[in-house]
Amino acid sequence: MRAFVFPGQGAQTIGMGRELAESYPAAKAVFDEVDEALGENLSALIWDGDIETLTLTRNAQPALMATSIAALRALEAEGFSITDAGFVAGHSLGEYSALCAAGAISLSDTARLLCIRGTAMQEAVPVGQGAMAAILGLDFAAVDEIAREAAGDEVCQAANDNDPAQVVISGHREAVERAAALAKERGAKRALMLPVSAPFHSALMQPAAAAMSDALAGVDIHEPAVPVIANVSAEPVTMPGAIRRLLVDQVTGIVRWRESVAFMAEQGVTEFWEIGAGKALSGMIKRIAPDVTTRAIGAPKDIAALKG
Repeated sequence: MRAFVFPGQGAQTIGMGRELAESYPAAKAVFDEVDEALGENLSALIWDGDIETLTLTRNAQPALMATSIAALRALEAEGFSITDAGFVAGHSLGEYSALCAAGAISLSDTARLLCIRGTAMQEAVPVGQGAMAAILGLDFAAVDEIAREAAGDEVCQAANDNDPAQVVISGHREAVERAAALAKERGAKRALMLPVSAPFHSALMQPAAAAMSDALAGVDIHEPAVPVIANVSAEPVTMPGAIRRLLVDQVTGIVRWRESVAFMAEQGVTEFWEIGAGKALSGMIKRIAPDVTTRAIGAPKDIAALKG
């Protein structure tokens, strides 16, 4: 069985998706529709802009989604289908890409939702007050305990359970720095402060969760063609009401990626296709489920290799 997975923030690069758009009219149509939905030329930023502007959360989120869906449309043009997959899943914003890919949310609505989400997450906490750090070499339980211990009167919590030895923490900057130092004392191989502008997937994102609750209330959500593994539950979701609720919970909740991949592997998934920019998810997946195979599909040459 195959699963399609979709990357999250951090995978963005200038030029991503350009070759897909040049090679496949269906892929170009994705970027055109996203530009129209947002009322701005996001594709020009993606292909010819500067990385600092592209990395701004309100830009990166719809840009990465557009690149993923463009890659999917290119795959479809070559005879592959989303229904070839037993499951779809995405990391953080990638969950929106997965839902769009599976037909649960339209492309235009997904683009608008991610622009709102990115803006709301950026504005939830004043710049400089929040931070995130990747803790390498400790498991989730150990990092979760460290985060709680370091929090004190501030917020510090496990935010992304990425793989067996990579957990990201998020919260107030001082608390995250305390946790990073404590993690090194407790045997972490590395504790890296991340170059992000807000403490994503923490309680500090509650204003953004409220904004997404309002935004999602006005969007049509349909039953997906393929079960979507939700970040916050690490289980399949198909009912529109549950999808809506879990997307709100996701803003402040843990991205349970390790458990999501393990669940899919346990259900018989042996092949994971990472659709869109980068290969970060493929690396995580191999550390979670070493016996599965992975493919990163983000350019025409990757699709040609499938046909070969």
